[in-house]
Amino acid sequence: MLMCALIGDVVGSRSSADRTALHARLAEVLAGVNAALDPAAPLRVTVGDEYQGGFDTVSEAVRATLRLRLALGPGIDVRHGIGWGEVTVLEEEPRIEDGSGWWAARDAINAVHRSAQRPGSRLRRTVYRRAEGIEGPDPATLEAMLILRDQLVGELSERSLLVLRGLLGGTTQRDLAHDLGVTASAVSQRVRADGLAALVAADRALAVAP
Repeated sequence: MLMCALIGDVVGSRSSADRTALHARLAEVLAGVNAALDPAAPLRVTVGDEYQGGFDTVSEAVRATLRLRLALGPGIDVRHGIGWGEVTVLEEEPRIEDGSGWWAARDAINAVHRSAQRPGSRLRRTVYRRAEGIEGPDPATLEAMLILRDQLVGELSERSLLVLRGLLGGTTQRDLAHDLGVTASAVSQRVRADGLAALVAADRALAVAP
């Protein structure tokens, strides 16, 4: 069957002072995203700091990557490889999957790792690949969007990340201002200056994309 495979891992996890706490936080956030987006194959930690999941559409997987990054950040940084292709379930318990979708996702996250070594690409956190011979979203088009999204999110302050997270969750600017102890005008200015409205609009467009 065709599925969008998602592989994620934590940036610099080996330097974490408390890996037990890191794992617990990661598992908590994965559960929250599973509850919010209901993926075809729930996100789960596989080994160490790596996690995987599967989605019915590429759009759903892309939306999940942003929510995972915002929920874990800024204290925990993550990167993702998204792969569209065939996925075969080899075993249900424990769930073991194989297929070109997973190979594409692995190639994608390896590309994120390599980007850290290239000047101008160090903010890349999400890469998409489509398996050869498979119809699906055009890699060049989606990659262009992901490059811009990663750049915008990577430059946001901690306060702006909190505002973006709230907006994606449906919280109004007025309520966000109250929660953050600032004026509604201050939140509105931040939304405009940091491009948060564009990020929210892009996410909403993905929500209705095939």
